[in-house]
Amino acid sequence: MNNYQGNILVVDDTPENLQLLVRMLSEKGYEVRPVPRGKLALSGARILPPDLILLDIMMPEMDGYEVCKELKADERTKDIPVIFISALSDVLDKVKAFGVGGVDYITKPFQEEEVLARVETHLAKQRLQKSLLDKNEELAKTNEELKNTLQQLKTTQEELIESEKMAALGQLVAGVAHEVNTPLGAIRSSVTNITDFLSENLEQLPDFFQGLSKEHQQYFFALMQKSTQQNTSLSSKEKRQIKKNLKCQLEEEAIENADSLASTLANIGVYDEISPFLPLLKDSNSETILKTAYKFAMLQRSTRTITNATEKAAKVVFALKSYARYDHSGEKVQAQITEGIETVLTLYHSQLKQGVEVIKNYEESLPYILCYPDELNQVWTNLIHNALQAMDYRGTLKFDVMQQEGNLKVSLTDSGKGIPPEIMPKIFEPFFTTKPPGEGSGLGLDIVKKILDKHEGKISVESMPGQTTFTVTLPINQTPM
Repeated sequence: MNNYQGNILVVDDTPENLQLLVRMLSEKGYEVRPVPRGKLALSGARILPPDLILLDIMMPEMDGYEVCKELKADERTKDIPVIFISALSDVLDKVKAFGVGGVDYITKPFQEEEVLARVETHLAKQRLQKSLLDKNEELAKTNEELKNTLQQLKTTQEELIESEKMAALGQLVAGVAHEVNTPLGAIRSSVTNITDFLSENLEQLPDFFQGLSKEHQQYFFALMQKSTQQNTSLSSKEKRQIKKNLKCQLEEEAIENADSLASTLANIGVYDEISPFLPLLKDSNSETILKTAYKFAMLQRSTRTITNATEKAAKVVFALKSYARYDHSGEKVQAQITEGIETVLTLYHSQLKQGVEVIKNYEESLPYILCYPDELNQVWTNLIHNALQAMDYRGTLKFDVMQQEGNLKVSLTDSGKGIPPEIMPKIFEPFFTTKPPGEGSGLGLDIVKKILDKHEGKISVESMPGQTTFTVTLPINQTPM
């Protein structure tokens, strides 16, 4: 927190006080704006809102109470934390200061350590609140985007109700809902954790930081740094071994509550040597400091969880948008084939992750081709769906994409049971299917062939038990139809 660069507006009609506050805050890296009068402070705060305001009470023309009231009444400045500084020490003066919107109160003559501790605490609080608001806005934006995308998908389904694509979309929706609900659940849980932390601990934070010696502050921030460096997911067995090793080290140092401290250290992210923290661990207040550090570590992990979950949801949303989009212009466009394959694989992720190994061999520097990318997505959807059913959703799915003699060649190989030789000549015939009634229309591969004919492409198949390969060949340089 000492390295945090904040903008602080200092308001005091006494030049000596201004000079003193400017010096001590500037030395800590803060950008300080000194102002001698209340009206100037209001103008400055409205033009360029600071992160924090240190406000004297007893000033001519306009006292600190009046300044604070106007700040809180202005939409541009109402959320800026105000710390009052005054020689007045009466309880009623302090009550009035909090009543007009102040967040803290420093009595003159002030001590440098106290001023810095309170400034650091309230800037940290402001930063945490802003982080929560940013994450909430990001979540709301993602949710709205997802809502719009799902509506677009619903419209597409209604238009294709009589087609094979409707069946494919219907099968995808359940998996997509799971893929979206999982990160949304993680986000909701993390937001709850952050909210609980703020509501339960903010009032105690000023006293906690003020009670820390400089040495203990260093240990506290070292623990925070340690927590941010630990991004590896550990198994239950690994966690138990870490706690056991930490407990042994603590017992060797004759530190009490070794079991409890070992668990807290492991949860913070201290996995190996405790020697850098021994002076803290031997202190009588070690357990309180460690518990607070643990709460901050959980807060940091919650924000990381929100970031990761938002990225995952955004990836699924992007795939949905790409898949649900339909170009009504009827004209071919330049597209990268592997992007379409990746879109379909993203939508099938929930069905792939349980037991299917996906292998991708994409040749480097593949060219764009002139095509109907939405229709080609239906080709990849049908071929992937058939391959998964042939493998009973267990096995290996391999993609090979390469250039070959002016064509783009896409091979999809599955490790399923294979296609019997006697039905191989019939698989591209309309309405031919080996699936039970209600599970397939027999139009999937017929639609695939028609789409490829429209692209002047070809499809072939080779099959034996344990290895079936469908190969799609598309010309790279096509003439628009």
